[in-house]
Amino acid sequence: MAKNNSKILTRNQWLFVFLVFIVLILSGYYLLYSPNNYKLDEPLIFEIKSGESFQSVTDRLNSLGIVPNKTVFRIAAFLYGAETKIKAARFVIGNGLSYLDLLDLLIYGPADYLRSIRVNDGQTIKWLAGKVRRDLRMDSTSFYEKAHDKEFINSLGLNVPSLEGYLFSKSYQIYERSDPEEVLSIFYNALKEFWTDTLQQRADSLKLSQHQILTLASIIKGETNEVDEMPRISGVYHNRLKKGMKLQADPTVQYLMKNGWKRLTYKDLTIDSPYNTYRYFGLPPAPINNPGANAILAALYPEKHDYYFFVADGKGRHKFAKNYSEHLRNVREYRKWLSQQK
Repeated sequence: MAKNNSKILTRNQWLFVFLVFIVLILSGYYLLYSPNNYKLDEPLIFEIKSGESFQSVTDRLNSLGIVPNKTVFRIAAFLYGAETKIKAARFVIGNGLSYLDLLDLLIYGPADYLRSIRVNDGQTIKWLAGKVRRDLRMDSTSFYEKAHDKEFINSLGLNVPSLEGYLFSKSYQIYERSDPEEVLSIFYNALKEFWTDTLQQRADSLKLSQHQILTLASIIKGETNEVDEMPRISGVYHNRLKKGMKLQADPTVQYLMKNGWKRLTYKDLTIDSPYNTYRYFGLPPAPINNPGANAILAALYPEKHDYYFFVADGKGRHKFAKNYSEHLRNVREYRKWLSQQK
C-alpha cells in the first residue's frame, strides 16, 4: 500500500529544512558578493603569466590576501565558468572586490594583455618604435627617446650613444602599455643572456670589444639576409680591417639617409659623417641596426679567405673578389644585369 509522502516530514521539519535552505543561500550570497579587503598598497598590480594554471593564480591571490578563502573562490570560479576564461594580462586590482567582482575583472578586464612582438633581425630603433606602438600600444616617441636617454642607458651598465645594436632580435611576450624602460630592458637582457663568456672570450681573441662586434654585425646584416653568406661577408670586412682599408660598406651610408633606404649615388658616398665608411677608416662609432644571433656569430667567426671585395649579383646574393680588377669585372656584370632590368 503506497504511503503518503507528505507525511514523511512534519510541518515543523519542513519549516526547518526551508530555513536551512534560506540560510545556505544567504551565506553563499554573502560569501560571493561581500567585499574582500587586502592590506597592501593600492593600486595593486597583478600579472597572470602565459600558460599559468588557475590553481597557481588562486594560490598567488590568496598569498597576497586578495582572496581570503581559496575554496570559496574556486567554487565561485566553477559557477562562473571562469577557470578556462582567464587570460594572461596585467591587472590593476582595487580594494574591496567581491569574489565575483574579481572574477569579472580577470575575465573581462580592463587589463593590459600579454602580446607577442618580435624584434626583427636588423631592425632599427626608429622602425621598432613604430612596432611597439602598433603591437604594444605604447607611445613610440617615448620609446625612441628612452632608447637614446644617456641616464637610462648608463643604468643598464652601458656607455654607448644609444641602444641601437643592443636590442636582441627574437620574439617576446610583453604586456600592453608597458613602460619604455621595462620593454627596452627586456630587449637588452635578451642580448646579455645570449652574450656568453665564450663569446666575450672570442671577441677578446679578435681584439674587438662587444660594441665593435655588434657594430660589425649590424653592417653584415645590412649587407645580406642570407645566413650562409654572413660569415663570408664578415671575412671580407675582417680582411679589410687588418689591411687598414676602408670598409666602404653601403649600409653605413644608408643609415644616414633621412628618408630611408634608396639607391645610393656618388654624392651620397661623400657625406661627411663618421658613419660613412667610404670617407673614414675603421668601424663606424656605433651599430646601425639591431643584429640578430646569426650576424653576431658571423662577426665573431668570419670565414677565412682572401676576398677583399664583393658586389651584389642581382639575385639576392653576392659575388666575391680577391683583387680590384676581379671586383671591377663583377661590378660590370652587375651593372649589365641592372641595365637589362630597365
